[in-house]
Amino acid sequence: MSVETGISLETLAAKAPEAAEFMRHFSNANRLMLLCYIAQREAAVSDIQEELGIKQPALSQQLAELRQAGLVKTRRQSRQVFYSIADGRAEAVMKMLFRLFCNPGSKLADEATSAPLTEPAASSLGGAAHFARIIPPA
Repeated sequence: MSVETGISLETLAAKAPEAAEFMRHFSNANRLMLLCYIAQREAAVSDIQEELGIKQPALSQQLAELRQAGLVKTRRQSRQVFYSIADGRAEAVMKMLFRLFCNPGSKLADEATSAPLTEPAASSLGGAAHFARIIPPA
């Protein structure tokens, strides 16, 4: 059992593939920008294209991937398609990323950039990945 989180290593190991697949959707700069923009407001495809400057084929491909993953949802109004965040986890990740990267001078951003990187303690896990639960300050 993990002392800090109270979650067993078996549970962490079982959830790691799902978490990795979820986080993969944030690893592309265009998808990340799309999620950041959509997380702030529901937006029509034409507005997204104009504001972000992503060309139509790439925009369609990235939106389709986010939609297929269940991270965004669509709403049709006449001929326009509007996108908004569909997954609360994606919204939480976007809020945390905004606080860490887009809000310089915030306590959380300062702590994240000034915290020293340390080697993890040796354990019986060998090369297994270690996971942490991040709890933002209130």
